[in-house]
Amino acid sequence: MATTTGTVQDSHGGKAGGAFPPFQSDTFASQLIWLALTFGVLWWLMAKVILPRIGAILETRRDRIANDLDEAERLRDHASAAHAAYEKALAEAKANASKLAQETHAALAREIDDKKESVEAEMARRLADAETRIAAVKEKAMAEVGGIAKETAEAIIARLVGPALGRTDLDAAVADALKR
Repeated sequence: MATTTGTVQDSHGGKAGGAFPPFQSDTFASQLIWLALTFGVLWWLMAKVILPRIGAILETRRDRIANDLDEAERLRDHASAAHAAYEKALAEAKANASKLAQETHAALAREIDDKKESVEAEMARRLADAETRIAAVKEKAMAEVGGIAKETAEAIIARLVGPALGRTDLDAAVADALKR
């Protein structure tokens, strides 16, 4: 507890001590010696052990950062060169693809024209054959038309009039009708 004289009572023994120990004048000299000794040991420890280690760590980090930056620059240059090579290869591939597409288109057009010509020639040949067959059938049919017409006319007249007309009269009448 605090007294009126400014001393602090010891909680264990109940005795009142003097001023705050660091401010007591009878221990002041020994405190300065211990301060100087502790400061010297800490200074020596900092100067000889801790600061060189920190300096070495900082130097190692600085070297690593410089090496990493150099490596990054080298890799960036390499990537730029690879990108340029890629762009060049892509442009060449596009040009080759375009050229190949044009060549293929031209070849297919020629092939289609050749096939078209051969199909047209085959169709013309088949058409000519068909026209020849049609003409032959038509000629045969026209040759038989006269006979059919005569028989039909004879049958009709025989039914309507009776067998009054002769074969020569009937042939003349059919020939006259066919000429018209």
